[in-house]
Amino acid sequence: MSSQSAHPAASRQYSCEECPLRPLPVFRAFEKQELEFVSAFKRGELAVDKGATILVEGSHSAHLYTVLSGWAFRYKLLPDGRRQILNYSMPGDLIGLQGSVMGEMQHSVEALSPMLLCVFERDQLQELYRNHPGLAYDITWIASREERMLDENLLSIGRRTALERAAYLIAFIASRARSAGLNGKTPRIPITQQHIADTLGLSLVHTNKTIRKLMDRKLVLWRDGGCEVIDHDGLKKLARWEGLGEERRPLI
Repeated sequence: MSSQSAHPAASRQYSCEECPLRPLPVFRAFEKQELEFVSAFKRGELAVDKGATILVEGSHSAHLYTVLSGWAFRYKLLPDGRRQILNYSMPGDLIGLQGSVMGEMQHSVEALSPMLLCVFERDQLQELYRNHPGLAYDITWIASREERMLDENLLSIGRRTALERAAYLIAFIASRARSAGLNGKTPRIPITQQHIADTLGLSLVHTNKTIRKLMDRKLVLWRDGGCEVIDHDGLKKLARWEGLGEERRPLI
């Protein structure tokens, strides 16, 4: 696993005013002064290779990142190397907020695919809170949304069967990917069955058998490069999950 440089590129491929994510219906619109602040807040863009470590547990980062393109996952490691994946990051998601508030990262972040990140200076968060209450509320909303997702994941691990867990996880990721404008109606999720196992707390053998059952039911198709959702509603029904039910959300 490689470690990604923390230094953003000096140039910008996208200005905040022409951000390709802003027109997506899932994101709320900026006020004029908010857009001006975020544009000044942004320090550049960082290209990340697949498999690179973006943030490391226990580290202090001077930067926050918004995912402009690509996929990542957050995880924690036990001393013996066992890994628990906590959540997945997609375009529009904010990475590194925990380190900004608590002083150091309590988890690591790895790129699942090549990524492009918008880079922000952590020190300027104080100005955001002082002078832009709407954006400050957005930060709080983002943190609360993450807590809600973790609540659902804990319910899944604690009470759903292995088959229900896998159905929920794939439906959940696919729903988020659709709202972020990834790959149209049938997004291919760039994860391996090891990622599924490390998210659900199952052995790789058990995960393989569980995924095979989903494939036999024609709910998913596993190809080189990831998982393709065939029947999204079928996955939700199997998991007894109603879906995200998400209103328009912030984009920093």
